Amino acid sequence: MQKVFADYGLSHDESVPVVQALTRKPKQWVDFMMRFELGLEEPDPKRAMQSAFTIAASYICGGIIPLAPYMTLHSARMALVWSVVVTLVALGIFGYIKGRFTGSRPGRSASQTIVIGGLAAGAAFLLAKLIS
Repeated sequence: MQKVFADYGLSHDESVPVVQALTRKPKQWVDFMMRFELGLEEPDPKRAMQSAFTIAASYICGGIIPLAPYMTLHSARMALVWSVVVTLVALGIFGYIKGRFTGSRPGRSASQTIVIGGLAAGAAFLLAKLIS
């Protein structure tokens, strides 16, 4: 807690009474800790439904990408190959777009996303093979 106050220029002696006063008011203490120590704001309950739909739509859209070859091809082996290719291309595109929006180098961002996403997908595939 002292670090938060030190970042605002308060000495230890100056911050002690503030900490003592806040600890006597639990709701304000939690609000202060959430906002200034953790950098979190209280969620808006009106956005819960919108957030739920956004997450659901993202899962559906993201899940369609690797599953589309299985829905369109008759051979499971060929569908697996195309699923890997389509997924890696999609990861590259998403990584490139992420790089453009975050200000990092888009090519590097695409490469990192392909490697990390590819490793995660490979690990999930191997785990599923081991279980089945």
